[in-house]
Amino acid sequence: MSFKDLMDAWSARREPQKTRQDYAVNLPLNDASRLHALAELYPDVPIERLITDLLSEALDEVEAAMPYVPGERIIREDDYGDPVYEDAGMTPEFLERVRKHRQRLESGHD
Repeated sequence: MSFKDLMDAWSARREPQKTRQDYAVNLPLNDASRLHALAELYPDVPIERLITDLLSEALDEVEAAMPYVPGERIIREDDYGDPVYEDAGMTPEFLERVRKHRQRLESGHD
């Protein structure tokens, strides 16, 4: 989802699925100021929703920025018939850990 999509969602007030666990943070002053400015621009969107959506977008970008490290095993061929190697970088481990924590959170074991 892009930041433009976030703003469209805020305008449409679509709600994402949430955990029961709370996360308390102290924001840097400049970030808190920008957050409150967004809250004024979207008065019908709770500030917690803004934080949640912005964090989600940032995590998507972190995942996308993880470097691909070619492994030794060929997993498929691309459109040109060239081999595509498994990712031996952080991404597969990250995604496995995401699956593990999602299952835990969905089962109510916050």
